[in-house]
Amino acid sequence: MNCNTQNAKIASITEKTLIIGIDVGSETHYARAFDWRNYEYSRKALEFSNTEAGFMAFRAWVEDIAEKHGKTAVIPGMEPTGHYWFALGKFLQDNGMRPVHVNPHHVKKSKELDDNNPNKNDRKDPKTIAALVNEGRFSYPYMPTGIYAEVRSLSNLRFQTQEELTRIKNRIARWFAIYFPEYKDVYGDLKAASGRMVLKVAPLPDDIIKLGAEGVNQIWRDAKLRGVGMKRAKTLITAAEHSVGSKEAPETARIELRHLLGDMDVYTTRLEELLRSIEGKLREIPYVDKLMEIKGIGLTTVSGFIAEVGDIGRFDNPRQLQKLAGYAIVANDSGKHSGESRISYRGRKRLRYVLYEAAISLIGKNAEFREIHEYYRTRKENPLKKMQSVVAVACKIIRVFYTILTKGVGYDANKLMGDIRRPQIQTA
Repeated sequence: MNCNTQNAKIASITEKTLIIGIDVGSETHYARAFDWRNYEYSRKALEFSNTEAGFMAFRAWVEDIAEKHGKTAVIPGMEPTGHYWFALGKFLQDNGMRPVHVNPHHVKKSKELDDNNPNKNDRKDPKTIAALVNEGRFSYPYMPTGIYAEVRSLSNLRFQTQEELTRIKNRIARWFAIYFPEYKDVYGDLKAASGRMVLKVAPLPDDIIKLGAEGVNQIWRDAKLRGVGMKRAKTLITAAEHSVGSKEAPETARIELRHLLGDMDVYTTRLEELLRSIEGKLREIPYVDKLMEIKGIGLTTVSGFIAEVGDIGRFDNPRQLQKLAGYAIVANDSGKHSGESRISYRGRKRLRYVLYEAAISLIGKNAEFREIHEYYRTRKENPLKKMQSVVAVACKIIRVFYTILTKGVGYDANKLMGDIRRPQIQTA
C-alpha cells in the first residue's frame, strides 16, 4: 500500500492517535496536543528547550497526556525550519514518535481559519500545524542512517567545497581583469604550472617585466619544468609590457593574489579528498558499481543521486522519485483552455540538478540516450522542445537507476532502445 497518499495518511489517524503540533525554534520549541477531532488536551502550549532536559520534559508531557486519554499512537507534526528541527526530529524518531512535516506555505495560508486574524505567535502556530496533520496534509521526512547518512553528509560537503572553489575562481578572474587582463591570452587555465610559478615570484605585470625573459625562463629551469622555454617567456613579457591593468595599490594586489591562489589550492585538495571518501563509501551500497558502468555516468552523478534519494527501497515506484526531484508534470487546463504543461519544481533541488547534469552528459556521450533525445524532439506526435526533451531524458535516467538499484540487473542498451515507440513498429 502506498503510504504517501492523503487517504492513507488520514487512515493512519484514529481515535487512539494523539496529534502533537510543534512550533520549532532555534533554542525553544512550543507544543500543543490534540485528538483526531481537533479537540485540544493541552490547556496551554508546552514550552521546552532544545536540550536533553527539554526533550525529556516534552516526552514526559506527551506520555502523561497519552496515558490519561488512552492514546496508543503519537504523530508529532512540525514545519521544516532549516536545520533547527534535526535534533528534535532524531529524538522523536528514536523514541518511537515518527515526526511528520507540514508545508510552511500551508501554515501561513490556513492560520486565519480559526480567528480570521493573520497574527503569528508561538501558541497559534502549533494548533494550525496539528490541524493540517489531522487533515492528512503532511509528509514523512526521510532521515538517512548508516552508510546513507555518511554519503549524504559527504555529498553536502562536496557541494559546499565546490561552491567555495567557484567563488574563489571568480575572484581570481576579477583580480586578473583589474590588474593583468592580458594573462588569459597567455594562459587559458589558472592551474597551469608554469604560470603559477611565475605568479608566485612576480604577480604583477611590472614585476614580470623586471624579471625579464631570462629571469622567467630561469624559474622554469630551476623547477626542471618541461614544455616551456624562451618562446613562452617572451610571450609573457610582451603581454606584461602591453598590459592595461591597474597599477594602484600594488602591495595589496600582491597579497590578495597570494591568498586567492593559496585558497584555490586548499579547496582543490579538499575536493579531491572528499571525492576519494565518497568513492570508498559508495562501494558499500549494493549495485552502485552497475550504475558506474553506464557510459556518461560518473562518480559525482551517482554520489549526488544516492545522497538525495538515500535507501531507494523506500520508494514503491520511480514516479515517486520523479516527484521527489520536482520533475512531476503540472497541467494547466481549465474548461476549454489547454495551457502548456510544466514541471512542478517541488522537491529536492540538488537531485533535480544532478539528474539534469546527468542528462546533458548522457546525451553528449551515450549513443542510446542521444538517440532517445533525438526521437523525443523529432517524433510526429507531440514532439518536444530541446529543454523538454532533456527533462524527459532525466526522467528516463530515474527509471533506469531505479530498476538497476532495486533489481540488481545490469544496464541493457537494447532494452532502453526498445522503450521507444517507433512509428514503423506501431504500423507493423
